Amino acid sequence: MTIEIESMSAEDTFTYGKKLGEEAKKGDIFLLIGDLGVGKTVFTQGFASGLQIEEPISSPTFTIVQQYDDGRMPFYHFDVYRIGDIEEMEEISYQDYFYGDGVCLIEWANRIEELIPEYAQKIEITKDLDKGFDYRKITHTCIK
Repeated sequence: MTIEIESMSAEDTFTYGKKLGEEAKKGDIFLLIGDLGVGKTVFTQGFASGLQIEEPISSPTFTIVQQYDDGRMPFYHFDVYRIGDIEEMEEISYQDYFYGDGVCLIEWANRIEELIPEYAQKIEITKDLDKGFDYRKITHTCIK
């Protein structure tokens, strides 16, 4: 099933992220795909809000994964943009997160496709400047 959302502002992107965070269940994996500057961090902040996480959310570009435990379940936020070799994922024991007690959101997930379980949900955010500077199309593909 695929859902397309038109976001006219950062607030819309945050709101859709929050909705998915509210609906997320233990073991869910979300793949967040999009170019630099499309709103992945805003979406992730909304997602964390939906999980009732209050601490500030930023992209874990240099640490690969950031864990948040103060919400209704653990939230594992990955940014694999800087992954040079798939073995780096092994070094951080990615399986503990993917199959752990929380929910994963993976930015730039296309860089580690071979590790992604087939039930993961894909969120792709794209711009269309013809529709306005703040316009984003959010395409949510889920297996469920």
